Amino acid sequence: MSAGAEVPPRWETKPLGDLFDVLDSRRVPVNARERGNRQGNIPYYGATGQVGWIDDFLFDEELVLLGEDGAPFLDGLKPKAYVIRGKTWVNKHAHVLRGLGGTPSAFWKYQLDQVQYRPFVSGTTRLKLPQSPMRAIPLRVPPLDEQRRIAESIDSYFTRLDAAKATLERVKRNLERYRASVLQAAVEGRLVPAEAELARMKGRAYQSATEWLVSAKHPAKDARLESNGQVASQTQRGRHPLPEGWCWVNLGRLVEVVRGASPRPKGDPRYFGGRIPWITIRDVTSAPGRYLRATREGVTKAGAELSRHLPAGTLILTNSATVCVPKFLGVSGCIHDGFVAFLDPLPDLNLVYMYEYFNWVRPRMIDENRQGMTQVNLNTDIVRSMMVPLPPPKEQDRIADELDVQLELVDSQEAVIEESLSRCKKLRESILALAFSGGLTDQNITDEPASELLDRIRAERAKVVSSLDAPRRRGRPRKAVKK
Repeated sequence: MSAGAEVPPRWETKPLGDLFDVLDSRRVPVNARERGNRQGNIPYYGATGQVGWIDDFLFDEELVLLGEDGAPFLDGLKPKAYVIRGKTWVNKHAHVLRGLGGTPSAFWKYQLDQVQYRPFVSGTTRLKLPQSPMRAIPLRVPPLDEQRRIAESIDSYFTRLDAAKATLERVKRNLERYRASVLQAAVEGRLVPAEAELARMKGRAYQSATEWLVSAKHPAKDARLESNGQVASQTQRGRHPLPEGWCWVNLGRLVEVVRGASPRPKGDPRYFGGRIPWITIRDVTSAPGRYLRATREGVTKAGAELSRHLPAGTLILTNSATVCVPKFLGVSGCIHDGFVAFLDPLPDLNLVYMYEYFNWVRPRMIDENRQGMTQVNLNTDIVRSMMVPLPPPKEQDRIADELDVQLELVDSQEAVIEESLSRCKKLRESILALAFSGGLTDQNITDEPASELLDRIRAERAKVVSSLDAPRRRGRPRKAVKK
């Protein structure tokens, strides 16, 4: 809601403090330990919603709560206010507002979610909305009946939007499961007909994966192939069984696994700021799909000499628990020591198949190599010794081609889902913007103007203030003393 937008006829604009009783003085914080000793069925509220339960209540009415600190004040899509009803307890992280004049709480909740809070909040990392600036926030006051119509219309639209969003999220989860099932079928040999089966049908010779490994010529790598890595049969303890002609093989038998390197110190202009792409974990995780085609930073020639330079098309793998995903590079560049790279693959090794295998095995890689609660460090020895389910070369190619077809369909559907979810967010914003500019519901000339509602609110506030200011007797009256 723009602060400078024109106010519709018969509407008014007033500061928040003129429209609510602020009941902050009645709030009482109770720490989690004490609440643990006071288990009950009364909701206990904080800045952004219910945070627990307690055995007693401070309020027993319908109220609007507005975050005081810790609320997402600058995020236009997240709520800052909410409505509570019945017996409740509120801590000191939320302002407690009682609407006056019979105004609907839902109307104020939606409007408070749209306030531009930047001029009213203070702080840096944890923003705070003190009571004094909160009272000065300008709010729009339509006629009372129109407030009710607006609140009902928003509820109706949001109910339908929430249902649509839930359906989209469900479809998105189903697509994620389908993607996982396609990858699993690929690495278990169920995605395309087996090469051995096709060879028998056509009555031709057939080369198994093991035979291919023995016969494959790799310049300057024969010693590595002979001395490093293992080849296992189609069945291996702890691994899924493989089709005829496949085998389990150490990754180090297929590629040379190397670690990246980082010039030191970071940011030194002798090494950084050049035109040679410097590939970071952030670049990899934000790359759309399989290929990385650009980087945010560059290194100089001197920086490249102190790093690990990779040719375009190299498969790389991060060693971080938050990433841990191999990517192709659409550009040549340098990687830091947070990566391992797969260099000099065997001839005819299909890197698309390898890339998708690592996408599929990623959760297990994280679980098996976790250090502590979250940290994962996939060093070169761990990666080199990983066992990979290996099809014959021609079957690798057919699997890669089918994966391209299947996953492209998934990607296109996911893009449609994401666009639809984005539209849901924009529609929500548009509905609220229309609501508080007078465009969501019809204007009714028979509605009493907001000025009359404000007169009643002033009278109600004056009555409350006069009752608070009235002198109170303390204790019992003294008895007269007989003379």
